[in-house]
Amino acid sequence: RGTNKQKLRVLLLRKERGLDVGRHPLVSATPFYSILLPINIYLSDRISLHRRLPERWNPLCKEKKYDYNNLPTTSVIIAFYNEAWSTLLRTVYSVLETSPDILLEEVILVDDYSDREHLKERLASELSGLPKVRLIRANRREGLVRARLLGASAAKGEVLTFLDCHCECHEGWLEPLLQRIHEEESAVVCPVIDVIDWNTFEYLGNPGEPQIGGFDWRLVFTWHVVPERERMRMRSPVDVIRSPTMAGGLFAVSKKYFEYLGSYDTGMEVWGGENLEFSFRIWQCGGTLETHPCSHVGHVFPKQAPYSRSKALANSVRAAEVWMDEFKELYYHRNPHARLEPFGDVTERKQLRARLQCKDFRWFLENVYPELHVPEDRPGFFGMLQNKGLKDYCFDYNPPNENQIVGHQVLLYLCHGLGQNQFFEYTSQEEIRYNTHQPEACIAVEAGKDVLIMSLCQETAPENQKFTLQEDGSLFHAQSNKCVQAERKAFSDSFVPLLRDCTDSEHQKWLFKEHM
Repeated sequence: RGTNKQKLRVLLLRKERGLDVGRHPLVSATPFYSILLPINIYLSDRISLHRRLPERWNPLCKEKKYDYNNLPTTSVIIAFYNEAWSTLLRTVYSVLETSPDILLEEVILVDDYSDREHLKERLASELSGLPKVRLIRANRREGLVRARLLGASAAKGEVLTFLDCHCECHEGWLEPLLQRIHEEESAVVCPVIDVIDWNTFEYLGNPGEPQIGGFDWRLVFTWHVVPERERMRMRSPVDVIRSPTMAGGLFAVSKKYFEYLGSYDTGMEVWGGENLEFSFRIWQCGGTLETHPCSHVGHVFPKQAPYSRSKALANSVRAAEVWMDEFKELYYHRNPHARLEPFGDVTERKQLRARLQCKDFRWFLENVYPELHVPEDRPGFFGMLQNKGLKDYCFDYNPPNENQIVGHQVLLYLCHGLGQNQFFEYTSQEEIRYNTHQPEACIAVEAGKDVLIMSLCQETAPENQKFTLQEDGSLFHAQSNKCVQAERKAFSDSFVPLLRDCTDSEHQKWLFKEHM
């Protein structure tokens, strides 16, 4: 809809400023960081606001046909706070230039009380002549959750499509999302999220099989390959892929179904945790959460987010309290400080769960996410693994990043009682599991060595990952016929656990402690 004059303006702007096809101009890639968004703004500002992304989807997607007259319309909602000019405008133009006019009801920009000058009159002026674009301004900082709800409450489209404010849409991104919701109103559908490099702004789209969302027992979102059971269910490589959770920034949902499900939890502050809460709610209350391989959207992943994550812990606690039943204890064991976090009143959210007759969390784990290992957490066999000889020292494992969980040495560090890198579980298979992260790691010993390293856990524990916790507190490694001993690292003031011949030394005695 939109007038011909408005449409002409978009086309003229594209012609005037040129179309870059997913590439960046030949200028210095030295990063220039914005105050709140560490991205290469210097480069972003020199790339066309109207560039087209190169084709990065399965060729079978081209063969899909759509009955445009029968597909629902959508309102695209983009909340932002102090976003860079070029990344925000490139998002808006990308939506306008890749979305069929008959399907796009409107683009709603929600300004979450930004204080940058370029987002005031200049932005309003830039948007005023664009077809279908509306700008809503919050009267105070609301945070991502409530800012998105401001947009949702004003939306006229039959489907709400939420995007982050630094995205670029691949050609044909919208139709698959709307087609799936037309087929099944209770389906919440995500596009494949392709990476746009924060420094070079190169589009790194991948036409191969996308990943699905999961989580670990810290309630941190994780990415995983599609499990074999889901591949067996899919009828073709371009069928929707069911996902236990979503990243949260980009998804489409029927407006009616979004409201039926209770929209967002307005008790959540800023952002963080809301994606897992909504994912649990979708599945437990009768919906499905899916990724469509034919819908691709590029996303700039800045080195840090524009919103503070200071409230993410309280948000995660709300999700655990409302949806996880007895399994919330697994979360609290790994995040002891979360028990003390004020999280507000969840009475209404629990009433919503009862009213919708939602399934329990055990059903979710068994039917939606059976790949997630559920810890045993037997009393007396989880928490800090403390040495009796060095009473203040505990097992500590701090991998360099989330993508390199295994292969590093276990150390000893001053016990802190905060879980996380000092949380270990001793299982009935005699494993010492580091299962705050995904994938789960188990302490292992390589042949002929005496150091403890992390390896991926196996379905059946191999002998080099088995340790017998004996009644006197010693940790006996049967394969090497040695015991774990706390020692000072050579030429250092730090301590490590090593395999040594078994003795009665207190430095070979260990105990699990849940609390300091």
